[in-house]
Amino acid sequence: MESLNALLQGMGLMHLGAGQAIMLLVSLLLLWLAIAKKFEPLLLLPIGFGGLLSNIPEAGLALTALESLLAHHDAGQLAVIAAKLHCAPDVHAIKEALALALPSVQNQMENLAVDMGYTPGVLALFYKVAIGSGVAPLVIFMGVGAMTDFGPLLANPRTLLLGAAAQFGIFATVLGALTLNYFGLIAFTLPQAAAIGIIGGADGPTAIYLSGKLAPELLGAIAVAAYSYMALVPLIQPPIMRALTTETERKIRMVQLRTVSKREKILFPVVLLMLVALLLPDAAPLLGMFCFGNLMRESGVVERLSDTVQNGLINIVTIFLGLSVGAKLVADKFLQPQTLGILLLGVIAFGIGTAAGVLMAKLLNLCSKNKINPLIGSAGVSAVPMAARVSNKVGLESDPQNFLLMHAMGPNVAGVIGSAIAAGVMLKYVLAM
Repeated sequence: MESLNALLQGMGLMHLGAGQAIMLLVSLLLLWLAIAKKFEPLLLLPIGFGGLLSNIPEAGLALTALESLLAHHDAGQLAVIAAKLHCAPDVHAIKEALALALPSVQNQMENLAVDMGYTPGVLALFYKVAIGSGVAPLVIFMGVGAMTDFGPLLANPRTLLLGAAAQFGIFATVLGALTLNYFGLIAFTLPQAAAIGIIGGADGPTAIYLSGKLAPELLGAIAVAAYSYMALVPLIQPPIMRALTTETERKIRMVQLRTVSKREKILFPVVLLMLVALLLPDAAPLLGMFCFGNLMRESGVVERLSDTVQNGLINIVTIFLGLSVGAKLVADKFLQPQTLGILLLGVIAFGIGTAAGVLMAKLLNLCSKNKINPLIGSAGVSAVPMAARVSNKVGLESDPQNFLLMHAMGPNVAGVIGSAIAAGVMLKYVLAM
């Protein structure tokens, strides 16, 4: 009988809490969206599966060594940790002290837990290597650069302004998060507000990179919101685009793009990186990897490397990135009022970014001989190439012969550059405060 009781107590089901049950359902929902609805499946599938793994009771796959120690509730071990942190020897007090401690102290406590015999779970290790170090988002940005054609942007440089205008969604969302905090509705710190704001750029790797640096505790919610809303671009953008444009504006036919020379395409990533990095060094990691990937593509002398970055490497890193994000889909971090605020602010950010791009195009038309179809302004959010396809689709509804896809790729690519620069601005000024 005792053996049977021990067997039952060892079952994860006996330790399943309400929060874990909810997160298992959330993870299953993400898997359903990825498989049945094909919503950003390359990321949502590994994120959802990572969420399943991280919420299995007693498995500890997403726990660091220190978190495993705290979950074990050994009074003697808690006393040792508490003495180092100068706090009460209970789990709640230790967690509060760790939240306020310097990273060096947190690392010291993690090493102490390892010395006591605890080991980090596999998802925690994935997170440390892929996101904690910042490597995975940067490698993905390199792959995105290798898949990007700057030709439409170089052929029509004005579209750079459309990509820049769409970044208003990022900064408006930062203000929105701080406003919620000011009125006591949902508590957000400035670093958290900055991390949430980057959702407005519709750039998943940038959102993960920035939140990993500024607000790792919100990483799961921010990543899920970013990729979910990227998948919903065809639903979010068209009503805003139609509301801000007239039928006549939607029928504007743009001048055919000029042919961009090979020399221009090779020089552009080098010049772009030098100009931006010299002015804003904090943007150098993201933009540097993006430009390096693009240079490999356009140079034509390293086709093997370019092909590897575009396919094998980016696919491998995407797997580990998704599982690492899933490690943050644990109940005590995800099931918070802040998550609801993130989801709300995320959709507002997309809306503002879309509207700003469209309105900037209309503004440029006031002082331009060659008119811009305002619909391509919505492609300034950097959901590549989905936002450009949406611009083309809405344009075809008004004029079946008006193909805007290549024109829309200009602001779409500019949006990727803009979101990387915006992330650099956030890092520079938020971390300095």
